[in-house]
Amino acid sequence: MADLLKVRLLVGYLGEIDQFGWWKTSFYQPASQAFLAPIFPRTGHVAKYHGVAEAARLVHDESLSAGSYHLFRLPEELEHDLHTALAEVEDPEIQDASIHGKDAAFERLREMGDKSISPPDGPISLGQINVLRTSHSIVQLAGIYAASFQRGSKAFPYFTRA
Repeated sequence: MADLLKVRLLVGYLGEIDQFGWWKTSFYQPASQAFLAPIFPRTGHVAKYHGVAEAARLVHDESLSAGSYHLFRLPEELEHDLHTALAEVEDPEIQDASIHGKDAAFERLREMGDKSISPPDGPISLGQINVLRTSHSIVQLAGIYAASFQRGSKAFPYFTRA
């Protein structure tokens, strides 16, 4: 679960407007802390996560067919597990993917992924959702997103219902 959470956080951060611009949010920019801190003094990292996840979910949903799962729309039990894992994390590097900037975040994502992947643009099927918990699927996800960011293209890996 920790690796899936890391991939989601890294892709969420890297997809923001000031990095690769896949969605038009800036939750992970330093200035966002000023408006989040008064409302979420202890859980600002959770608020950032949910804001970015929702923006990313909308972009992915527009590019994929209804009923498919993707990194930002998972079965309810997985969503709950990710939320719980994030709420329990005390590591600032996991809480805030932007802590070291775009290049470091991109490198972390690239290191987690399959470097041999050269994905086409658009939707990419990774099989049924029940394979997502395998390390191979998480490595594929990270590799597809890293390669897409590097090439300046947009690929949307997805899973079908089991």
